[in-house]
Amino acid sequence: MQERLVDANGIRLNILEAGEGPPVLLCHGFPETAYAWRHQVAALAAAGFRAVAPDMRGYGKSSRPDKVDQYTLFHLVGDMVGLLDALGVESAVIVGNDWGASVAWQAALLRPDRFTGVVAIGVPIMEPPPIPPTQIFPETADALLYALYFQEPGVAESEFERDVALTLRKLLFAASGEAGPRDDARTPNPFGMVSKRDGLLASLPVPEKVPDWIGEAALENLEDAFRQSGFSGGLNYYRNLDRNWALQSCLKGKHVDVPALYLMGERDTGLAIPGMRAIIADQPRLAPRLMDTVYLPGCGHWVPQERPDDVSAAIIDFARACEARGSTRAST
Repeated sequence: MQERLVDANGIRLNILEAGEGPPVLLCHGFPETAYAWRHQVAALAAAGFRAVAPDMRGYGKSSRPDKVDQYTLFHLVGDMVGLLDALGVESAVIVGNDWGASVAWQAALLRPDRFTGVVAIGVPIMEPPPIPPTQIFPETADALLYALYFQEPGVAESEFERDVALTLRKLLFAASGEAGPRDDARTPNPFGMVSKRDGLLASLPVPEKVPDWIGEAALENLEDAFRQSGFSGGLNYYRNLDRNWALQSCLKGKHVDVPALYLMGERDTGLAIPGMRAIIADQPRLAPRLMDTVYLPGCGHWVPQERPDDVSAAIIDFARACEARGSTRAST
């Protein structure tokens, strides 16, 4: 893998890349960096693809704009379009996990000419709610949903940056498959309701050891990245939920018209959200060319790292199918 900075969409993006051939763009989530895709970058390159994984806006060595309103989904999709331009690439398959999945869905929705296939991991495509999201999120006298907890600048940052290593170890373990099974009828979502007195991390267990799926070296890489960048960039994605909702009103009724694939760990924390399985099952209505929905047994939220071989194989097969379709259309 090679690492370098490129100018795109008025900012600088740090990217990991390897290989030559049809491009595949990999978008990470929170709290991650491009290095979360290290296994897929190597596997895609070996399979004859050009794999590109950026530190998303606000993360790692990429630019971190100061203003909260510079982190909307429209900015993030613009970054991905700008990255293709900077690389001299006409189109690519786009892949995303967590927040990266939201970016990938939106990119495929807005620019099917540039993003010819989408692989979403963890976050399904869904219709926007009838009112701004933060008006729906639950809050009691003692606790509030994590996304509400993230809204006030500086609050979560203060908690998370107090001990970056401990923060990441807790967050990564709690959302991983090693934390145990979960669904909307049994185990509560560990990222669900946050104590107004104690914050988010207090209720999360401290893992006895670093999970095997990440390892000490990769975890140290992640810790170094967040010590340098802080957490504000990633948290600003959540602070634009209502702004995204307002901006996306013009897209009501529009569907994702490119081929799609959806992956989710059977122990993903998202399955603790009531009704999530019904939302996932409804995806073919919003993405008519959805080829498959795959649940990975024993896997949590960090699917590309927890099940690297399965994810790499799924992306490669999907990208080859997209490439074959494109070649067929070009020949006719």
